[in-house]
Amino acid sequence: MKLQQLNLIIIAFAIIYSCSSNDDESGTPQDSPESSKPNILLIIADDMGLDATPGYNVGFTKPNMPTLQGMMNSGLRFDNLWSNPVCTPTRGTILTGKYGFRTNVLQVDDDMSTSEISLQRHLDNTNTGYSHAVIGKWHLSNDTNHPTNMGVGYYAGILNGGVQSYTNWNLTENGTTSNSNEYTTSKFTDLAIDWVEQQNQPWFLWLAYNAPHTPFHLPPTDLHSQGNLPIDQASIDANPLPYYMAMLEAMDTEIGRLINSMSEEEKDNTVIIFIGDNGTPGQVVQEYASQRAKGSVYQGGVNVPIIISGKDVMRINDNEDALISTADLFATISELAGNSLPEINDSKSFKDLLMSSNVDTRDYTYTEIGTDDGTSNYTIRNATHKYISFSNGNEALFNLSNNPLEGPNLLNANQLPLIAENSTIKDELIAELNAIRN
Repeated sequence: MKLQQLNLIIIAFAIIYSCSSNDDESGTPQDSPESSKPNILLIIADDMGLDATPGYNVGFTKPNMPTLQGMMNSGLRFDNLWSNPVCTPTRGTILTGKYGFRTNVLQVDDDMSTSEISLQRHLDNTNTGYSHAVIGKWHLSNDTNHPTNMGVGYYAGILNGGVQSYTNWNLTENGTTSNSNEYTTSKFTDLAIDWVEQQNQPWFLWLAYNAPHTPFHLPPTDLHSQGNLPIDQASIDANPLPYYMAMLEAMDTEIGRLINSMSEEEKDNTVIIFIGDNGTPGQVVQEYASQRAKGSVYQGGVNVPIIISGKDVMRINDNEDALISTADLFATISELAGNSLPEINDSKSFKDLLMSSNVDTRDYTYTEIGTDDGTSNYTIRNATHKYISFSNGNEALFNLSNNPLEGPNLLNANQLPLIAENSTIKDELIAELNAIRN
């Protein structure tokens, strides 16, 4: 009996010790939400559509991007992300979780008002404990202090839409601008590596490469596999596609260098989101008509890649056809950072899709682009059909299930009258469009 009592005492002390060992010296549980929060790495490629992305069935020529392919193999690829047709409004939707018509950021070079609540400021306001930075292309104002005024903890990169030369450009770092002769793709990666190494709390890094945006060129040879292409401008202009591919490959190499700079522990605790900000430029677009590429509300301008891998991504080497918007990154990143609101502004989190395909998602997705006369082209789709309202009063309706490259326009005279199903869907799409915009 005494032996049994002694054993019980030993067991009790073991339980007490086990419970206390889960606390650090400050009394904070080691498994606390703060310690388990993932790092979040958002990587934005500039002017990269589905046709230029490995793993998507649009486009005949693909770049060699083993880092991105590795993310697909270990994570989740989305087929139906919509961006805006050009980069400024797309970045605005990510930054605010709002459609462009709400922030008046609808075209290239529109300025984002500092009265808007940025994603970074939202993370601060909700006490997530995240440090944050934006490195690379900003393109939401040319004011050198604009990123800081929007609440970004650290900023370094290019403020405007592009550079005249990838090796001769203006680098702005926390309000100070200087000339740089380092290759932009490599320099942004160096800055990202340095910033990540300095972090001692959960971090959110928005890494916005300006590659593969023009000017098309041949990157340093150790960064790509396109070979020794001629570097004179006439040769580049005559056949820009291999140079565009080389720029994508250089970006992939540098993304790999960033990831490999992290410890295994940090890599295991990081979720990586890779997206294109709009479709491929007309000079190098494949399969889509050149006038239906970047800058247009056709699929070639707005249907862009997104691949997510890393911490808490349970769907491995999988693809998802849910309708999502770049505006949804705001709420998704907010939830990844520990907040519980699944919808903020126009943003709807798709975090649960990283773990399961059985998730309620959008019935519709919407995007737009402003015009110089103050009007807009805008479009909406459901799972099967897409409706476009052009600023000149023209309309288009496409059955994407039958033809994802958008043909024929079911509202053309030779296609009318609409069958009952298409007519009903058109009315539903217009009603939802009006509900969004009014």
